[in-house]
Order: sequence, then C-alpha cells, then structure tokens
Amino acid sequence: MSGGVPAEPTGLRRVLRGPRPENVPVLVGRACALVGLLDIAAGVFPRFRHSRMHALAEVLPGSFGPFAAALSLSAGVLLLLLAHGLKRRKRRAWRAAVALLPLGAVAQFTYRHSLLGVLISLALLAPLLRHRDQFAALPDPRSRWRALANFVLMSAGSLVLGLIVVNAHPHRMIGDPSLADRITHVLYGLFGVEGPVDYRGHTSWTVAFSLGALGLLTAVTTIYLALRPEHPAARLTEDDETRLRALLARHGGRDSLGHFALRRDKAVVFSPSGKAAVTYRVVSGVMLASGDPIGDVEAWPGAIERFMDEARAHSWTPAVMGCSETGGEVWTRETGLDALELGDEAVVDVADFSLAGRAMRNVRQMVKRIERAGYETRVRRVADLSDAELDRVRRAADAWRGTDTERGFSMALGRVGDPSDGDCLIATAHKQDAEPGEYGDLKAVLHFVPWGADGVSLDLMRRDRAADPGMNELLIVAALQAAPRLGIARVSLNFAMFRAALARGEKIGAGPVLRAWRGLLVFLSRWFQIESLYKFNAKFRPRWEPRFVVYRASADLPRIGFAAMQAEGFVTLALPRFLRRGAPARRPCPHGVTERGARAA
Repeated sequence: MSGGVPAEPTGLRRVLRGPRPENVPVLVGRACALVGLLDIAAGVFPRFRHSRMHALAEVLPGSFGPFAAALSLSAGVLLLLLAHGLKRRKRRAWRAAVALLPLGAVAQFTYRHSLLGVLISLALLAPLLRHRDQFAALPDPRSRWRALANFVLMSAGSLVLGLIVVNAHPHRMIGDPSLADRITHVLYGLFGVEGPVDYRGHTSWTVAFSLGALGLLTAVTTIYLALRPEHPAARLTEDDETRLRALLARHGGRDSLGHFALRRDKAVVFSPSGKAAVTYRVVSGVMLASGDPIGDVEAWPGAIERFMDEARAHSWTPAVMGCSETGGEVWTRETGLDALELGDEAVVDVADFSLAGRAMRNVRQMVKRIERAGYETRVRRVADLSDAELDRVRRAADAWRGTDTERGFSMALGRVGDPSDGDCLIATAHKQDAEPGEYGDLKAVLHFVPWGADGVSLDLMRRDRAADPGMNELLIVAALQAAPRLGIARVSLNFAMFRAALARGEKIGAGPVLRAWRGLLVFLSRWFQIESLYKFNAKFRPRWEPRFVVYRASADLPRIGFAAMQAEGFVTLALPRFLRRGAPARRPCPHGVTERGARAA
C-alpha cells in the first residue's frame, strides 16, 4: 500500500494489461496450431464443412472457401508446422507466418468477400508484428538427416490423413473396395495418379486434390530441407581444446567428469574472463551440458550466463546432466533452474582399497581364479604404449563394442589412444598361452581419463567375448593396485543411475511406493543396465557422490531425457549394422556388465 491507495492485485494487473510479452510466442503458436487443426478437419471431414463449427473455421486464416478440401488441408498442415517454430520464437517461422497470414486475408476477401476472415487474419498478424523482437531465435544445427526425417514423418502423416480422406465419403463410394485398394488409392493419389477407388459426383475430384496436395506438401518441404544451406553442429576447435586443457591443468581435480569436456563433438562457451567454460551439445532443441563448468569456481557464473544467453538466442531448452552438488547449487542460484538427483558416482579412494575381508571375498575369489587361468594385466599411461600396440587396442575396443553405435556423451571421451591424451590410463588383460588372434594375446581393455593430478575416471570397458568372465573386475583391481605407483589416489568408476532408490527399495521397511519404483527400475534394467551397474560398482566398496540433472521446468524433463538418450547413443538415426555396406554383423553382448561405452544410462 502506498499513499493510502490499495495495491492492485497482481493477477488483476495482468488481466488488465494483457499477456506478458514473453508469453506472446506461446499464445500465437497455440492459436496457429488450433487454426491448423480446424483447417485439417475442414479439409478431411465432409460433415465438418456443413457444421456450425465450420462456419467459424472457414473465416479463420488458411481457409479459402471455394478451394475447400485441398487448400484447407494444406494450409492446416503448414500452420501446424509453423506453430512449433513460433512457440520456440524462431525467426524463420515468424517470417513464414507474417507472409502466410496476409495471403490468407487476401484470399478471404477475394474468394469469400469475408471481412470477418480478413479481421481474424490481421488480429493474428498484429501480435506477431508488435512483438517481433520476441521472435529472434537463431536456427538449430541441422544436417541432411532433417530432410530424411521430414520425408519419413510427412509421408507417414500423409498416408494416415489420406486414408481418413478416402474413408470419409462412405455413402458416395462405389462398391466396397478392400483395405489394400484404399491404401493403393492413397499412395497413387500422393503422386497425383488416379487409384482404384471411385466415387459418385465430384467427390473423386475432392479426394484427388486432397491427396495430391498432401503429396506436394511432402515433396516441397523435403526438397527445401535437403537443398537449404548446411548449418552444421558446432565442434570443439583446436583453440577451444587448448584453452580447455589449460583450465583443466589448473582446476581439473575438482570434477571427475572434467576431462570429458574434451570430446570433439561438443561446443564450448567461455566466461568473459576466460577463466571458466561450459561445454555442450544441442540435441533435438535441447542445449545439453554435462558435468560441472570447467575452471575457476568464481568464474563459473560468467560461463553459465554465456551458456544461458546462447540458449535464449536459439530458443534451446537448457539442461545439465550429471553435475555435482556444488555445480547444481551454482547452476540453480545463477539461473533460477531446478535440480533433481539423478544417481550416484562410485569413487574408490586408493589408500582405503583392499581385497582383504569378508566384504571383498567374491571379488578376491574371482580375481584369483582368473589369474590361475593364465591371465596377466598391464597398467600403463597411453604415452608409454607403442604405436602398434595402441592401434591394436583401438581396433579391439571397436570390435568388442556391444552396440552398433559408440555410446556416451556426459561420461565418455569418445576416443582411445589420441596423441593429445598421453596422460590417460590403459589397463589391459593378456593370456600368453592362448592361440594368438587378430589382436594378439589381448583379451580386455579398460580406459581411464585424468581427474586432476592424482585421479583417474573410468571411460570405457571392453573385453573379448570369448574370454573368461570377470575381465572387468580383474582390470579394475589391477588399476587400483597399480595406482600408487602411478601417483593416483582416487579412481572414479561407473555412474549408478537412481542408486539411492535401488539401495533403499530392497531394505527392510521400504514402503510400497519405494518398492514399486525399485521394481520399475529393475524392469528397465533389462535395456539400460541400471541395476547391474549399481551392483557392479558396489563390489568395490566405493563412496557414493550424488549427481544431478538441472532443468528449467518439470514439463521439459521428458524432452531432456529423450535428448540425453540420443546424445548417449541409446536412440540413433543410423541404419542397423546389418544394412550398412561392408559392415559385419555384431554378436550380441553376453549377460553382465561388459559395455562401458557410456557411464550414464
């Protein structure tokens, strides 16, 4: 209250002043989506064109009266395609909408002499022009895959809509064509060719024009995406990598995931001072960072601000996967984002590790059994291996990968034996009395990246599927036992997703909700190794360090999760391996933890 005048309620002020400018793109996008759906309904369903609802629909932007079904259907699909871009504040979607709406107004006045249709088109155009500064988002990284994805999705959508169009006139259809005939009619119609289904009166022309319009729309959008200039995803440049390595040399001991920032399929933003950086990749409109910012903690806010500015400039959804508790606190404080515990990282302190005791009996017995079978281990820095041996290790690691694609993003380096990674650690298992194979006596490989001056972080685990079980346990124990000689005091192992829920859910006294959640995680472990990674890590009696996902809103979590699965390699557009020319089929992984391509599911 000020000066005796009661303060106006915030909600009332908002109503009187209209929507906030930042909400205009969302409202306009929803309006375009609604109009698009109405136009599609008007083009597909004959009864809709004679209903009261259509009396309103045919004066909305995109409905052209006498052009009826075909143009209404095309306009509806175009408006639906534009709606998503408008919600994301994309400049190109804004330009297309600004061009389409006046054309719709002219069409309304020319063909229907409808002043109401003109006014509605202009009413939708007005907020676009008034708030044009809100539609400034730059294009996303893109490739020719977008054209292929558009062709597949548009073709599937056109097939479904085409079947609806063909079946929307049952009383005018001649005879009783089979489902195969109707599908054939749709496929022919998309190419502008007359199919086997016939109708009475002018309905054949209506169906033919509608199918032809869908086919033309699919072709035009695919050709546009295929021929437009390439805007590739950002990559880590040599200068960026040099600057990041300098930051890691000074501050790399803070985060075990720091070295993974050197993946060359990531981009980077630096703080104004250059003392901190955030690396990221853009996947499906999500700007996905991983781990904590690199560099001086005091400079983190500057790097985070640059990251958020970049996200706003492109209208990307910001997210962080696998940051530490300290990182999560800084991210949430500086940006207003929220954080959710994702799981725990297993860290073994070398000084405390021992195979003695009842708790380590299973690991101890497995290691002794494998050693008696004739296996020996070697733990060395990458710089200490010869070029020939490094090449053999690289080829073996690729051949022993259990999936068609290389997995990993937030907790995987994506390369082995690079000349610039000489301080990485390689642990190998060999069997001298075995018959030499393509990779000599090599039977298993573990690769670790540096974690500051006195630590390493596990990157990948690969083994020959013909080797005895327990290769991974053998090599982890070997690495831990060799660590003091190499000046290593701490070793970060796998990341256990939802570890706390799995651990608490199996204890006595766990409630029904927690048990149900654990049951779901166990079920999902059939595909994502959630439970198996947790149990594998627990063998080495580690301490658990929580890791978090940082996100803007709960509604973004499904989208962030899907983008993370794409980045980690669980979802890919690549052809199956058996369809690739010259690519041998890969044998399935045996049971157990043998794949270390990604430390996070």
